[in-house]
Amino acid sequence: MNKGERISRFVQAMGTGEGRAESGLMADHPYYRAYFRCWNEQHYYEAHDVLEQVWLKDTITPDDAQYFKGLIQAAGAFVHLQKQFEHPTHPKHGRRLAPAVRLFRLAEKNLAPFGPERHAFELEKFREMLSRYAQAIVESEHRTNPWTPETAPRVSLLNSNASA
Repeated sequence: MNKGERISRFVQAMGTGEGRAESGLMADHPYYRAYFRCWNEQHYYEAHDVLEQVWLKDTITPDDAQYFKGLIQAAGAFVHLQKQFEHPTHPKHGRRLAPAVRLFRLAEKNLAPFGPERHAFELEKFREMLSRYAQAIVESEHRTNPWTPETAPRVSLLNSNASA
């Protein structure tokens, strides 16, 4: 079974369906919805993988490719924060704050061209949150991780049942 098949089964098991929803709206795409669910369950690596499948395989506009790339990078940044939090003295995981900042900045850059909302997602608030996390790390001179399981940010789609 290849990665795409594993992700497809994972999304099906989540109950978000398979393939693009009948509406044709990105906000109803099961993989897009799964991204937000994974994020809120603090499964950032899985959120990254799920949305990467849309980015790599679906027929999307160049703007959407940049949008998904930014969301994927944001999830990747939180993978770094989560690993560093869980293993702060580990030789590899203990040094994940600088790479997290780099991904936050890349995500912000890729999401910057879009307005306050895109595909039923409050993007402006999301970008502000990414900036706050990056700034907190930079201000601590890459010594303090602002992420904890208890204070992890939640994201949701507007007018949707996609996330908790």
